[in-house]
Amino acid sequence: MSDALINGLAGAGGGIIAQLITYPLQTVNTRQQTERDPKKVSGDESSSASTGNPGAIAQMHKVVKHEGWGRLYSGLGPSLVGTAASQGVYYYFYQIFRSRAEAAALEHWKKGTGDGTVGMFSSLVVAALSGCVNVLLTNPIWVVVTRMQTHTKGPKKIDVGQVKSSASGTLGIAAIEPLPFGTSHAVQEVYGEAGVWGFWKGVVPTLIMVSNPSIQFMLYETLLKQLKKKRALNKDNDGVSALEIFLLGAIAKLGATVLTYPLLVVKSRLQAKQVKGGDKMQNYAGTFDAIVKMIHCEGVAGFYKGMSTKIVQSVLAAAVLFMVKEELVNTVRLLVTRDLGWVSKVKSRPP
Repeated sequence: MSDALINGLAGAGGGIIAQLITYPLQTVNTRQQTERDPKKVSGDESSSASTGNPGAIAQMHKVVKHEGWGRLYSGLGPSLVGTAASQGVYYYFYQIFRSRAEAAALEHWKKGTGDGTVGMFSSLVVAALSGCVNVLLTNPIWVVVTRMQTHTKGPKKIDVGQVKSSASGTLGIAAIEPLPFGTSHAVQEVYGEAGVWGFWKGVVPTLIMVSNPSIQFMLYETLLKQLKKKRALNKDNDGVSALEIFLLGAIAKLGATVLTYPLLVVKSRLQAKQVKGGDKMQNYAGTFDAIVKMIHCEGVAGFYKGMSTKIVQSVLAAAVLFMVKEELVNTVRLLVTRDLGWVSKVKSRPP
């Protein structure tokens, strides 16, 4: 089994576990990002500071109270598929590009340049290339997930023709619950709005956002390298513990999230349902149009809606992912090594 495949499978496994743990926070955060303050949009510039987005706990309580527990996990199915695909694709190509970068660094060292290790810039390029491949292949999944997360259970619709009237005494259905909104409904809605290209909405800011995992992995690799170097100087052969991997992953993700969060908000706005015929300032034709309208209607603060929720969700998810991935990689390598050792012993036995 190749190292790239081991890392790809381990990344997918770690991503699924992290997603299951943090999904309610992700749903709440997506809703916070796509919420518009109607008072602010209509021109009341002072309202945003006083209202703002509700906190994560308050938002969760609101969703559970009005829509039920299940809405916190809306889109979980396609999200798990997307997470497995994204992490698997990302780590697979990351390991391939990383191996080539390491081979190039070693070749340069043999020629008398460099120290034989992959530097910060090379790590950034490797992560960026892996991220671009991942985005182009998996963006349709995340468009569907965003639609499902932001779809709210609307108010009951009154059937005017059948409601009991004091004058005529007509009896009928007073209210009708809206139809359920599942994966197929989301797919049909996206396709109905913009055809096949609708599944690549928000791909431009998402491609730019490959800088997030790039920064994350650059920080993570740098911190991990420094820690290992310190251990080597102290002649400590215990290696890096799962807890240390957890903390390094959390720190790396925190730095990357703070720097790239505005792009995430723009992406969510583009992928959420656009209400046709409504306020034109709330409908976005593209990335640049969304940025201009958000600045005009909501100011800079609009680009940071729900950031505290995202920081908690992202840091926790990344830390769990790194920890689980490293443990899975080590376990698989150990099992493969044992199997190879057992096979070698069998082959070496005399007939």
